[in-house]
Amino acid sequence: MGFYNNKVVLVTGGSDGIGKALVDALLSQGAKVATCARNLDKLYQLQTSHAGKPLITLSADVSSETDCKKFIEKVVSVYGTIDILINNAGISMRALFRETDLQTLKKVMDINFWGTVYCSKYALPYITKQKGTIVGVSSIAGYRGLPGRTAYSASKFAMNGFLESLRTELIDEGVNVMWVCPGFTASNIRNAALTKDGSSQGSSPLDEAGLMSSEECAAGIIDAIEKKKRTLVFTFNDKRTVFLNRLIPSIADKLTHKFFFKNGELIK
Repeated sequence: MGFYNNKVVLVTGGSDGIGKALVDALLSQGAKVATCARNLDKLYQLQTSHAGKPLITLSADVSSETDCKKFIEKVVSVYGTIDILINNAGISMRALFRETDLQTLKKVMDINFWGTVYCSKYALPYITKQKGTIVGVSSIAGYRGLPGRTAYSASKFAMNGFLESLRTELIDEGVNVMWVCPGFTASNIRNAALTKDGSSQGSSPLDEAGLMSSEECAAGIIDAIEKKKRTLVFTFNDKRTVFLNRLIPSIADKLTHKFFFKNGELIK
């Protein structure tokens, strides 16, 4: 019997990208899966594609504490418990801080940080009883502030700090808390990234063909959970960034600026 067989796994933001890849992979490994997202059509397609399998889908906005509580309550009412929570739902942004509406920053923080807090809070009693795992899908932006992504970096720094604190609190409880940092991944998060006024960017400047696939990313996360890792930074470049930022932050500043600005203009 595999590690995930009959385990109850929650994945927020499971209708697209890494979240959907996680749902697909976990179901194939025998898990009982539940996911929430805001897009009803995509949730319906996901449910249809896995007809007959143990999958709960629920329309929910993780920035709403009420929605998160209802999601957890729904899962427990059907499956009886929770073994693993993967806080995957998230949104990015692309704009210089001086040009960005404050409501845009608040929206990013509400989804990325508070969504993780709400779901973790209500799932924690069940995960503690099962000696399970809480995961946050973070970013290199949670280790190194990125220009044009002030709200995104702030939310991921906050997520990492929250999860590290929680991990330390739960050391004696047998619960593993981890955060994972995928590199640039072929997913919808950049297309859905917010601009300065809170509207969706709608396109990505990156060549998606050369990026890590959502399936590869999901496989790495699933393996890391089974191995009870503390953190997972996927790519060599991201590991180098973390290393440089710790040891020689002034050089990291210059290299990061060079990467994100071309001819004085922010790459969005």
